[in-house]
Amino acid sequence: MSNQPPSGPSDGYPPPPPAGPWASDNLPPYRGTAPAPVAERPPSITTAVKLMWAGAGLTVLGILTTFLQTDAIRDRIEDNDSSLSKSDVDAAMAGTIAFIVVIGAISVGLWLWMASANGKGLSWARVVATVLGVLNVVFTLLGAVMGNQTPVALVFNLISVVLAVTILVLLYRPDSNAWYAAHSR
Repeated sequence: MSNQPPSGPSDGYPPPPPAGPWASDNLPPYRGTAPAPVAERPPSITTAVKLMWAGAGLTVLGILTTFLQTDAIRDRIEDNDSSLSKSDVDAAMAGTIAFIVVIGAISVGLWLWMASANGKGLSWARVVATVLGVLNVVFTLLGAVMGNQTPVALVFNLISVVLAVTILVLLYRPDSNAWYAAHSR
C-alpha cells in the first residue's frame, strides 16, 4: 500500500470541488499571500476625521439656529418682494426653512460619510472630500457675494469653509499620501 500515490494534492490544500455550471467553479483555489498588515493611521488623518465630525456637529448647530432666525428670514423674504401677502410670506418662510433643514441633513450625512470613508483610508473618499470641500467654498463665497444669508448663517458657513480647507490640507500631507497609497493596493 505504500506504493500508491497520496489521495489528495501534496501542497496541503484540499482538492478542488468538482467542476460546475459556473465559470468560477472551474477556477483553481486562491493561493495568494495574506494581505499586508494595516499601517497605523497617521495623526493628520485622525485630525481630519475629527474635524469632519466637528463639521457635522457645526451643521447640526446651523440647522438648529435657523429656527431662532425666523424673524430675520421673514424680513429677507419681505424685502425681496414687498407685494407678497402674509400667507405668501408664511409659505415662502416655511419652504425656506424646510429647504435649509433638508440640505443641512444631507450635509450632515456627507460629513459623517466622508469621516468614515477617509478614516478607513479609501482613496476615492479623499477625491470626493476634495470635490465637496471645493463646492463648499464656492457656494459659501457665492452666498456671501449675493448677500442672501443671515449674518449667523454666514458665520456658520465661513467656519465650515475654514474646516473644509483645513481638512483638505490634512488629507494631502505626505504622511496621508503614504497611508492612502498603502490602503489602495
